Amino acid sequence: MTTALHTSALTSLPLLARGKVRDNYAVGDDRILMVASDRISAFDVIMGEPIPGKGELLTKMALFWFGKLGHICPNHLTGEAPESVVTADEVAQVKGRSMLVKRLKPIPVEAVVRGYLAGSGWQEYQHHQAVCGVPLPKGLKNASPLPEPIFTPAAKAAVGDHDENITYAQVVEMIGASLAEKIRTVSIALYETARDVAAKKGIIIADTKFEFGLDPNGNLVLMDEVLTPDSSRYWPADQYKEGVNPPSYDKQFLRDWLETAQVQGKPWSKSPPAPHLPAEVIAQTAAKYQEAWEKLKD
Repeated sequence: MTTALHTSALTSLPLLARGKVRDNYAVGDDRILMVASDRISAFDVIMGEPIPGKGELLTKMALFWFGKLGHICPNHLTGEAPESVVTADEVAQVKGRSMLVKRLKPIPVEAVVRGYLAGSGWQEYQHHQAVCGVPLPKGLKNASPLPEPIFTPAAKAAVGDHDENITYAQVVEMIGASLAEKIRTVSIALYETARDVAAKKGIIIADTKFEFGLDPNGNLVLMDEVLTPDSSRYWPADQYKEGVNPPSYDKQFLRDWLETAQVQGKPWSKSPPAPHLPAEVIAQTAAKYQEAWEKLKD
């Protein structure tokens, strides 16, 4: 693994935006260089310490899944080497952790698909017996499998703000009925295909989120990253048990630690500044990402 990279500092390309994990640079007016840093966020707050090797693993996993899912929906990859658009002294910041992608018009909806009840979905179910307006059967438990995958969208928030769960009707209001239906259908198909691939490797993908954009011809294109532990709940199938939070290959280890973390003697409020991450938490989180990739790769 290369040295941990919390924040990239390319000067040969104009910076477009820094997200929770990725730094995006403009390459002309039709491409973007996406650099996956080693930053990690939880509860929509970016931690101060990087997770060594995380950006490279996220990039490997995203490319793995883009390769498996291209028959369902086109993606934003250009096929060009990211190293080709930076200067020689910047290659080290880019190599192994970047994607050179098409510039699209982003759709402001997080396309969340859930196959199991977990996280905010489990919380919402306990109060409403529904998630994002989708009614569910009585008697489900934490981590219960759902009768079929459900589309539970969220409105994409600015960095540092919490994404807000919304109903399908609200998605229709935002982007129109035709595009909303296409995103729902494609998202569920993507999830089902990935779920079946992962199941053969002993991994349960409990839920995930996709992001889409439109190309200049108005075609729907899968963008950002896809099916990494940053956007998905990965559970080891051999340790899964309904009714409890399964151990996971994703950020859940960090989230669970943060639930007990204190800042200045008080429970952390889930707002900046983030608690200082102990070396053990950093190492355990890095190991979880690595373990997920080792199980998943062909």
